[in-house]
Amino acid sequence: MNRFILSAESGPEDLEPLGLALHELLNRLPITARSLERPGIRIEDGRVIDANYSGPVLEQVLQENRILKVTPSRGAYKGVPVVVGPIRDSAGAAITAIGIVDITGIFDLATLMDHQSEILKQVCGKDPCPLPGEQVVAKR
Repeated sequence: MNRFILSAESGPEDLEPLGLALHELLNRLPITARSLERPGIRIEDGRVIDANYSGPVLEQVLQENRILKVTPSRGAYKGVPVVVGPIRDSAGAAITAIGIVDITGIFDLATLMDHQSEILKQVCGKDPCPLPGEQVVAKR
């Protein structure tokens, strides 16, 4: 029986099967991963594009042992929202970190809602927009 084992010493070859599976499950969102002691992988477009990868958020997650939702100020994903989380051993220590591009972070729903009236006015010329075929009755 084949078995994949993740540890603090896991290398790119150990992280690749899990990374590729997540990449496909998440509609090919970019995936990054590394272990505590070794650089890991960066996956995009269905393949490993860097087998000696580390990023600042992966390193921070390993150090702090917590999930981070941030927009990195440096590295390969500078300016792109990411979510990175630890994979922990049985004692709770972070041994590996894995991250994805956070497509939910690209859209700031609160700002969109704040500006909804203005957007509707720009798109429709008024707020609220009438439905297609709907007659607008002027109020007196």
